[in-house]
Amino acid sequence: MVDDKYKFWLEKTKNDEVLHEDLLKISGLPDEINDRFYKELSFGTAGLRGKLGAGTNRMNVYTVARATAGFADYILSVGKNSVCIAYDSRNMSDVFARLAAEIMSSKDIKVYLFDKLMPTPVLSFAVRKLRAGAGIVVTASHNPKEYNGYKVYNSNGCQATDGEAGKITEFIDKHDYFEDFKPKNELIGYIGDEILDDFIEAIYKYSLPFDKKYMPSIVYTPLNGTGLIPVEKIFKKIGITDYTVVPEQKYPDGNFPTCPYPNPEFKEALAKAIETAGKTKAELIIASDPDADRTGVAFREENGEYRLLSGNEAGSLLVYFILATKKARSAIPDNAFIVSTVVTSPLPEKIAESFGVETINVLTGFKYIGEAIDKNPDKNFVFGMEESIGYLVGAHARDKDSVSATMMFAEAACYYKSLGLSLSAALGFLYRKYGYYRSALYAKYFEGEQGMIFMTDLMDKLRKNPFGEICGKTVTEIKDYSLGLDGLPKSNVLVFKGNEFSLIARPSGTEPKLKFYLTAWDSDEKSSAEFVEKMTEFVKTLV
Repeated sequence: MVDDKYKFWLEKTKNDEVLHEDLLKISGLPDEINDRFYKELSFGTAGLRGKLGAGTNRMNVYTVARATAGFADYILSVGKNSVCIAYDSRNMSDVFARLAAEIMSSKDIKVYLFDKLMPTPVLSFAVRKLRAGAGIVVTASHNPKEYNGYKVYNSNGCQATDGEAGKITEFIDKHDYFEDFKPKNELIGYIGDEILDDFIEAIYKYSLPFDKKYMPSIVYTPLNGTGLIPVEKIFKKIGITDYTVVPEQKYPDGNFPTCPYPNPEFKEALAKAIETAGKTKAELIIASDPDADRTGVAFREENGEYRLLSGNEAGSLLVYFILATKKARSAIPDNAFIVSTVVTSPLPEKIAESFGVETINVLTGFKYIGEAIDKNPDKNFVFGMEESIGYLVGAHARDKDSVSATMMFAEAACYYKSLGLSLSAALGFLYRKYGYYRSALYAKYFEGEQGMIFMTDLMDKLRKNPFGEICGKTVTEIKDYSLGLDGLPKSNVLVFKGNEFSLIARPSGTEPKLKFYLTAWDSDEKSSAEFVEKMTEFVKTLV
C-alpha cells in the first residue's frame, strides 16, 4: 500500500523537479517512505500542519491544492463566495498562498490576497472587516523551521470549529492530489496596507492610560516573522520610543537561522533577545512567534538575569492590570467576561472573580475562545487567554494576537512599575493576594507512526486505569472530555484533580507530542513549587 503510493507519486511528480528529487532521495529507505505515505496529512480544526516535503503526510503543493479544492467546495456549500488569504515568512508560504488563491478563483470564488506577508490576527480581522466568507493563512505558527501549515477561518474570522472541520474534510476527501484547474486571475484582488492600518486603529482603542515616565526599556523580537511592522506601528501609536529590535531576527527569514524552533514559549528561542537585552540593560523582552499570534515575555531580575514568564503568569498579570485599571476608571462593563481554557491555571479566573467578572472555560485551542465571544453577544468580552502564551485583548479579531498583547504587556509593565513593582514583585503580590498557583508543562515528542500509536495507547491506559492518587495525594475528581462534558465538544483530554492540585493529559493538536499540564496551589509558595516538581517527575515515569 505505502510502496504503491510512493511509486504513484514518483510517476506523477516527474515534471516537478524539486519534489521528484525529494522522492528519489528516499528510495530504498522503507521507514522514511512509510512516514511520508502511511497516512494523509490530517485536516483538523487547526487545518493542515506538517513537515515540508513530498508525500501525502507532508506539506507540498499537492496536499495544499487538494485541501484548497475541498475547502472551496465547502465555502460554496454554505452560501459564501469570497475568501481572504494571508501568509507568513516560512519557506513556501507565499507559493502556497498564491496556489490557494488560484484554485479558489477557479471555483468562481472572489479572493482577497495580501500583497505581503501578514500576521495571523490581521487575517482574522480582515475576514471580519471585508465581510468575507472565509479565510486562509499559510503558517506553521511556532513549529520548527521544517514545518509549514494551512489554517482556515469561517466568516466570523474564527478558526474552523470541530463541526466545520469535519464537513471540510468530507469535501477534501472527494478530491485527489493531482487535479487540474484553471485560475481566473480577474477574481484575485490584492490587499495593501489599508487593512493593517485599520487593524492598528482597532487595537489602539484598547490601549489603557499609562504614565510614560514609568515606561520600561524594551527589547522586541519578531523571530524573523511577521511582527515587526505592526508592532512598530503600535509602539509609535502609543508613544513607546525606548525599544530595540533584535538585529539578527528583525527581518523575515523562513530558515530562522538563529532560532530553528521559533517558539517564544521556551527560553531557548529568546537567546538572541536576551543577548541584546544584556547589552542594552533592557527591563523587558517581548517576542512574537513567526505569524505573530503568540507572545513570549521575559523581564530583568535584580541580579541581571532574565526570567521568562509562563503563559499562566503572563496572562494573570494582564488580567489583573486590565481589570484593576478599568475598575479605577469605573470602566468595567456590565456582564463582563474573560475566556480561559481547561488546561490554564485557575489563577486568572480567581483574579477575575475578585473584580466581579465571569470566566468562561473552554477547550484548548483559540477557536473555542473566538467561538465563546460569538456565543455570548449579550455579554462584554474583555480578555481571552490560553496557557500556551496566546492572548486576545478586545473583540477586533477571533484569534490570539501578539500585536495587541505586545501593546498591553508594555503598558502593564509600566503600570506595575508606577506602583513600585517589578514584574517579579507584581507576581509575588498576586500570589500573596490569591494563593501560590504554580504550574508546569511537561511535553514529549513522539514522531512517526509508532509515536502516534504510543500516544494513543497511553491515553487509553489512563482511561482504563485512572489514577487514584498522585504523589501521595488523593484524586477526588476525574474528567474525560472525550465524552463531551460541561457542554463542550468531545476532545482527547483527561483531567485528574485533587485538593489544591491538577494533572491534565492531552496530545497536542499541532505537533506530534503528548502534553501534561501540572498545577498546584497553596498558601505556601514552597509547598506549591515542590508538589509541581513531584508531579513532573511522576509524569516522566509514564512516558
